Amino acid sequence: MANNNIEIEIQVNVEDINPLIDFLKLNGEFKHEVHQVDEYFSSNSDNFLSVRPVNRWLRLRQTEKGNSFNYKNWYFDAEGKSNHCDEFETKIEDINSTRKILEALKFNVIATVDKLRRIWIYKDYEIALDTVKGLGDFVEIEYIGKDNDIDPKKMTDEMVLFLKNLGVGKITRNHVGYPFLILFPDEVKYEIL
Repeated sequence: MANNNIEIEIQVNVEDINPLIDFLKLNGEFKHEVHQVDEYFSSNSDNFLSVRPVNRWLRLRQTEKGNSFNYKNWYFDAEGKSNHCDEFETKIEDINSTRKILEALKFNVIATVDKLRRIWIYKDYEIALDTVKGLGDFVEIEYIGKDNDIDPKKMTDEMVLFLKNLGVGKITRNHVGYPFLILFPDEVKYEIL
């Protein structure tokens, strides 16, 4: 998205991934496959986990292609659903030094997400097929278009319709993300689309 500080995406499980894979092989641009290890942090003085749904995440990502530092602040409606967040991210050279800075500031690791991600680009979508250790397989679709005035709800509805039109079967969406799924599996409310 042209405004690099807003992220619009969905994270879902689909009943049958094969129609999506076949479609992407024919119509998408395969970018790469990457192993990502994400460490999520929270501070003792400002515990991100004290709020439900958890709306703030601070992440260090380590990959063979480079490392990054990321903060997300999600916006949830009254039903606990979210279509977008503020996102601030930067590349980092030395992940160990960054980790030590966080520890010195009393930020502790609260969850680690280890995943293999395959990324395609199709029109205004970045489509990631994730295999997450301990959680299984997921599809993430993120809007990467240039329209700053796009309505997040309208765009995420279009993403769901895109998947439905491919015939992937039942679509199950979570609005909380991988670290929440790992930390609080019994609290996750799934939406069947």
